[in-house]
Amino acid sequence: MSARRSPAGSLEDERRLVERARRDPEAFGELYLRYVRSIYNYIFYRTGDPEEAEDLTSRVFLQALQHLPRFRERGLPFAAWLFRIAHNLVANWHRDRQRHPVFPLSENGHERSAERVEAALERQEEREQLLKAIRRLPPDRQQLLILKFVEGLSNAEIARIMGRTEGAIRVLYHRTLEALRKELTRER
Repeated sequence: MSARRSPAGSLEDERRLVERARRDPEAFGELYLRYVRSIYNYIFYRTGDPEEAEDLTSRVFLQALQHLPRFRERGLPFAAWLFRIAHNLVANWHRDRQRHPVFPLSENGHERSAERVEAALERQEEREQLLKAIRRLPPDRQQLLILKFVEGLSNAEIARIMGRTEGAIRVLYHRTLEALRKELTRER
């Protein structure tokens, strides 16, 4: 299950589950099941590569398991810690890709079918333009969009995860959408 819109009181339940996970691997498995989809989605939208997203997602949970004894609850959801680990791994991944670029044999790893409908191609091009524009944004703005649109989190939840005030998230959100609008109209 994803970390979307937790019911009231679940932060305390989560706190107890984290404490159990320090001693019991099955409890960590519950945390994994609760957040794996959200973490994978976040990483996928930051990398655009399903295989890399799977690999990085597994690394997030491996690091979380290894560092769980040192995890300190600070009033934030456990997901905030996982997203921070994911953010750092993705930043490292992008840095490594810049140093050692990889060139795929074809655009998506497979030859494109000649029967593609023109409308589908146009939608794909628009999606790719949007993703490229999003990936050119600073990492905090990318994270905001993923948490808002992929995970469906509220501004308050995003503020807790990103360590900012709710007002700062509203301003960042507005500026991010404006920057995307300008970027996309410039490309056309």
